[in-house]
Amino acid sequence: MLYFSWKIIKIKFDVKGIVSVIRMSLNEFLNEIRENLLKKDAIRQEIQSLARKTIRMAKQAIFLVHRDMIDSAESILKEASIDVNKLVELSKTYPEICVGLIETPLQEYAEAKVFLNLIKNGTFISPGVVGVPGESYVLGLADVIGELRRRALDLIRKDRVKDAEECLNLMETIYNELIGCDDLQALMPGLRRKCDIARRIIETTRGDITMEIRREMLNNSIRDLQKALGSMMEHARG
Repeated sequence: MLYFSWKIIKIKFDVKGIVSVIRMSLNEFLNEIRENLLKKDAIRQEIQSLARKTIRMAKQAIFLVHRDMIDSAESILKEASIDVNKLVELSKTYPEICVGLIETPLQEYAEAKVFLNLIKNGTFISPGVVGVPGESYVLGLADVIGELRRRALDLIRKDRVKDAEECLNLMETIYNELIGCDDLQALMPGLRRKCDIARRIIETTRGDITMEIRREMLNNSIRDLQKALGSMMEHARG
């Protein structure tokens, strides 16, 4: 009986010890999970902050390009490139955190870089020069068409129709190249929709430029007629 009682006590002691060990182990597991989640949350907040800053600076650069303040736009994008490089590196290290957070800022940055170079040099730059993944480059390139329309309208208001036509030519070049790559539209969600929007933008811009050209031709004809009538009246007086 004494032996039995001792064994019961020993078993109780062992059970308490095991439970204590289990609790300690579980506590360690949960703390480790907590630390990982806190670390991921801190990284997520950093990514969100970089993303917001990049979007803001890209939009500001585009605004400056429209005002022909090219040097200022380049300066802003040079500063933004530091954050873009951080976002790209973070996407490689923490891809599961970056999904849904970095796509828009990288597209906006690519759009600003491509647009600036088109206006300054009249040439396209590669994804490597921009410093973003290919997908971000393509989607940003598609959005450049909208900025070129905006510039074309500004040029029309300044009576620079020829320059507006150059913008239209660039818009058509981008669109034709994008729709010429069927695989791109199939593999990249959102590109087909952007191309559909771009097509409507191009058609509207072509109509605006055509109307302006006709208006200019009509004004020239009216001026020529006025000159001819003036000459006829002078001859009649003579």
